[in-house]
Amino acid sequence: MKKVLFILLVLFTITSCEDVIDVDVPNGEPRLVIDASFEVYLDETPVSVEGGVRLTLSAPFFDEEVPMVSDATVFITDLSDNSVINFFESGNTGFYIPNSQFIPDFNTTYQLTVIHNSETYTASTELIPTVPIDNIVQGDATLFDGDETEVIIFFTDDGNRDDFYLFDFDFSLFLASEDRFYQGESFNFSYFYEDMVVGQDVTIKILGIDERYYNYATILIEQSEQDGGNPFQTPPAVLRGNIINTTNSDNYPLGYFNLSEASRSDFTIEE
Repeated sequence: MKKVLFILLVLFTITSCEDVIDVDVPNGEPRLVIDASFEVYLDETPVSVEGGVRLTLSAPFFDEEVPMVSDATVFITDLSDNSVINFFESGNTGFYIPNSQFIPDFNTTYQLTVIHNSETYTASTELIPTVPIDNIVQGDATLFDGDETEVIIFFTDDGNRDDFYLFDFDFSLFLASEDRFYQGESFNFSYFYEDMVVGQDVTIKILGIDERYYNYATILIEQSEQDGGNPFQTPPAVLRGNIINTTNSDNYPLGYFNLSEASRSDFTIEE
């Protein structure tokens, strides 16, 4: 009899677990999300700058669509001479690009200004230097599944400064690194791709970032769990960047304003 009662109890528990439970996820007021990131390729001819300012609104956790912001005023001011670069909305909704050439210089402070719903958001930063990628080779090591593709990246750190880097491995895969353990040395490390095929082209980048952005990027990458989604386009509400609301400090924005010198190298996956 005891065995029968035990079985009935287990069946009741399993059946109960099939009940639908509504989870009430708290949703705060939408906040402006400002993703203002620029990559400056000074080692290329001609020099090029990639990036822009993407404006969205934060959305409830379970929403599949992110609201884009199209009615904003965006510009960057060179504080060394107060010259202004105005931005306009490109063909991509919510993405703003400069209306003239914007190539930032080192040792110069640039201020981003975004005006939306009669509130002004600002952030200031400088162009952060990087080092070139010396070489990329394909290795034959694997990790857990045994079918990963190893790529080994070589670069030489600048021993005259404390450097922080953001590596972009294509496919929205990132790694933040600091030179504390390889100051001024030639260094290499392995990165492992999953589901790569022979002949697949990848572009690997090394971006110079400052310590504050390094800390910000590290948390974003950890929270995104590298699941194929770009962590820098959807920062969590708990993580604030370097942008402030000068009109209403309580209505703070999310996102970051960053200027990085960058170096990139193309690589093709082999057998």
